[in-house]
Amino acid sequence: METNKTFTMIKPDAVGNGHIGAILDQIIKGGFKIVAMKYTKLSPEKAGEFYAVHKARPFYGDLVAFMSSGPIVAAILEKDNAVEDFRKLIGATDPAKAEPGTIRNLFAKSIDANAIHGSDSNENAKIEGDFFFSAFEKH
Repeated sequence: METNKTFTMIKPDAVGNGHIGAILDQIIKGGFKIVAMKYTKLSPEKAGEFYAVHKARPFYGDLVAFMSSGPIVAAILEKDNAVEDFRKLIGATDPAKAEPGTIRNLFAKSIDANAIHGSDSNENAKIEGDFFFSAFEKH
């Protein structure tokens, strides 16, 4: 299993607030190489498919609605220890608890509108990256 790649998605709130460039700048300054990237919009069906793991959770409907509410930027990033290092760079899910200087501390508005997604394991990084990108696009 690759440990030098992770998946991220700049969420509709951060895209809508004009933070794409600033967030990408933080990612690059954090030592990550962008291997693949696309600007797209998830349909409710695709958002539901991506977040299917949360289907039984009470927040699932709101999550799907939020994630399909506007454009997102999906990307595969590369760096040694990518998953763990990226989780540190983005900060806690709740921006009020995120370390100063982390992406969520700087750009997120709430626990729901938290600016960015980061894979939580090497396995999920591969699954999530494959959801958005073909093998051809990842080179």
